[in-house]
Amino acid sequence: MITSFPLPAGWPATEARARAVQEELRSRVVLGEQGPAPGTGTVTGVDVAYDDARDLVAAAAVVLDAASLEVREEATAVGRAGFPYVPGLLAFREVPAVLAALRGLATDPGLLVCDGYGLAHPRRFGLACHLGVLTGLPAIGVAKNPFTFTYPEPSGARGSAAPLTDGAEEVGRALRTRAGVKPVFVSVGHRTTLESACAHVLALTPRYRLPESTRRADALCRRALEEASGSA
Repeated sequence: MITSFPLPAGWPATEARARAVQEELRSRVVLGEQGPAPGTGTVTGVDVAYDDARDLVAAAAVVLDAASLEVREEATAVGRAGFPYVPGLLAFREVPAVLAALRGLATDPGLLVCDGYGLAHPRRFGLACHLGVLTGLPAIGVAKNPFTFTYPEPSGARGSAAPLTDGAEEVGRALRTRAGVKPVFVSVGHRTTLESACAHVLALTPRYRLPESTRRADALCRRALEEASGSA
């Protein structure tokens, strides 16, 4: 079903206001907490897909048992995008849809694993930070590319890592999840450490380059979007 997502209080309508909200929320990011131990409790992958021609956005949340990686619960939400595409402010298009999907879960999400960035963002407030602050849940970002940041190539072995940097500042890690395969780019979102985030990603990638959490969420949100687009 296509709907309009309820927006958090004070949700911005302009680029200038979005930047101001982003700056205010950034001050609430909690760094240094260890967060849940890898392989324990639940992890929830979140991802979003778009149909720009119809101005639709679909979000999926997939809860996995962290030890077995079996799916415990899934939820989706499809609706109209409530904010234009602006580089660096993508979360304002995605967060309402993701929050709607998370509200559809009966299971405790545990750790949020976002297909995107946390602190590895030009203003150090990517989707994983945004969702972590609004939900209060620990969150990490796992991206497919390094955005505008630089990194030395990690060694070819699974588990090898190298700092992802903006000048002298480490904003994340390039982490090799499969031997000889391009790394993923891990960053802290909220209430966890970079070391813990990397450990979670390795626990979530026993077979593929990308975490099982977001890999499953990607497939689910695309399926939900196709179904909604066909009925729109």
